[in-house]
Amino acid sequence: MRVLLKLVLDCEPEAAWRAIQSPAVLREVYTPLISVRSLEPKGFPNRWEGGDHPVAMKAAGIIPLGEQVISLEFPERRHEGVQIMRDAGAGVTGLNRLFTEWDHRIAIARDPKDPGKTLYREQLRFSAGPFTAAVWPGLWALWQWRSARLKQLAPTWSSRLGEPEYDAA
Repeated sequence: MRVLLKLVLDCEPEAAWRAIQSPAVLREVYTPLISVRSLEPKGFPNRWEGGDHPVAMKAAGIIPLGEQVISLEFPERRHEGVQIMRDAGAGVTGLNRLFTEWDHRIAIARDPKDPGKTLYREQLRFSAGPFTAAVWPGLWALWQWRSARLKQLAPTWSSRLGEPEYDAA
């Protein structure tokens, strides 16, 4: 099964790209439906890097969903101006173990109709074995929440965040 999003975000593509690489933004996008806590020894990094990032998740901040590994890679660009982040992670414990397939891709590009905005595309392909059809409505609803939160947060993102000259101002 799959869940798709296609949005135009009110920010520059560079700002959206920096934002999706931020664990803080991941947490903001899911709040308050799901809380995500890092299980890495030093906690969340400032910016996602390729590799495995173990997390624990709770629904509404109180109901354990289990542990999951966010397994990130940044494939080379296939099309000029398109940046992609891929999570091919897996559930480790709890309800997260239901998922036998998880392929989550986010593509960021300049909106062709308004160069100051971002064309944001997201695809989640997943399988939960015999529970796939039962799980799909919940993931679809969660992705609609993500969509609303992304639209809400995007105008606050800056492509200059993290740059020394910007942080010093």
